[in-house]
Amino acid sequence: MLDIKFVRENKDLVANAIRKRHCDFDLEKLLKIDQERKAVLGEVEKLRADQNKASEDITRGSAKEREAALIAMRSLKEILSKKEDELKKLEEGFEKLMLTLPNIPDPSVPEGISEADNVELRKSGEIPKFDFEAKDYVTLLLDLDIADFERGVKVAGFRGYFLKNEGVSLSFGLWQLALEVLVKKGFVPFISPALGRENIFMETCKLPQFREDFYATDDGLFLSPTAEVSMMGYHENEILAESDLPKKYAAFSPCFRKEAGSYGKDERGLFRVHEFMKVEQIILCKAEHQESIRFHEELTRISEEIVGALKLPYRVIINSTGDLPFGAVKMYDIECWVPSENRYRETHSSSIIHDFQTRRLKIRYKGADGKIRFAHSLNNTAIATPRILHSLLEVHQQADGSVLIPEALRKFAGTDIIRPKK
Repeated sequence: MLDIKFVRENKDLVANAIRKRHCDFDLEKLLKIDQERKAVLGEVEKLRADQNKASEDITRGSAKEREAALIAMRSLKEILSKKEDELKKLEEGFEKLMLTLPNIPDPSVPEGISEADNVELRKSGEIPKFDFEAKDYVTLLLDLDIADFERGVKVAGFRGYFLKNEGVSLSFGLWQLALEVLVKKGFVPFISPALGRENIFMETCKLPQFREDFYATDDGLFLSPTAEVSMMGYHENEILAESDLPKKYAAFSPCFRKEAGSYGKDERGLFRVHEFMKVEQIILCKAEHQESIRFHEELTRISEEIVGALKLPYRVIINSTGDLPFGAVKMYDIECWVPSENRYRETHSSSIIHDFQTRRLKIRYKGADGKIRFAHSLNNTAIATPRILHSLLEVHQQADGSVLIPEALRKFAGTDIIRPKK
């Protein structure tokens, strides 16, 4: 959430950000209701002061003065009640609008309408050239007998799946590899809850806009789409010491998404599923833009290191304003090469959020100067499974139908090669 004072004082900047994002938001309506809210709040505060004075007159005045004060008190109470109701409605409308006002993109973010306008920053790794008829990853999954989609759909419905045999050890290995890299770099490991309260989803900017993409229980809880949600809620309503920053967390959790807007996309296989596992990187740091920039580059480099250890060709892109998430100031995607599609596909997203989430969550820190500030937050995927298998299996397939396991992963996966079972 943006600071309303910032919005008032930087109307043109905010309006330009809304334009760049191609966002349907009525800024004039927000500013108008804010002005009305402030005016009514002033009236309410004056009426309350008058009510307090009348109350004092009742206790201290003469009998005649007390009678007049009682009449005035009743009149004030009625007027105040109406004004408080008016203020409540204005506050609700104001809050609703503030919750749907997106963050301000960094000046370095390229302007665009959609993901087609994202800009490539760099590439790494050599794209494989096969001297045999290469298979797509779904064929590999079935030939290697490490996944079962037919029974997955029978049990879990559309996009359901089972991983089995080496598919299990491979997944565990990928999580362990990511966690080992992060722990060595000073990240504190967590297993975070997959369930979250509605207010945490609201405060981490997942609600109200994206409600249709989340699974909800009948007791007011939501299934988390990423460990970012629960890990940001970890410090809700806390004031940290500046000396305790940065906070660096590596959180593993199951994740759930309805993929409501993806009808017709990647319906076959494991790339876009309702249930998956992820190791997420989370950082809380001082409220300084350059500090956020520095950690953003660090998070991205760590993910590049993990992808590099898996010997996957990849590229890093900067997302355009039209493809920038609601709460992000800036975002990089890492995309890994998929031979069967002859293109890169997104496997990691690395975001700067500034204080957009922490303002809602009330995550603050006390600076060396004694001032209380909202921390900045950042997040990035370390590894997401089973999506990464899409690229991993195809890139490392061999002529005999086997898949060679990258050396860095072998000690975790417990094997150096997976051979066909058919």
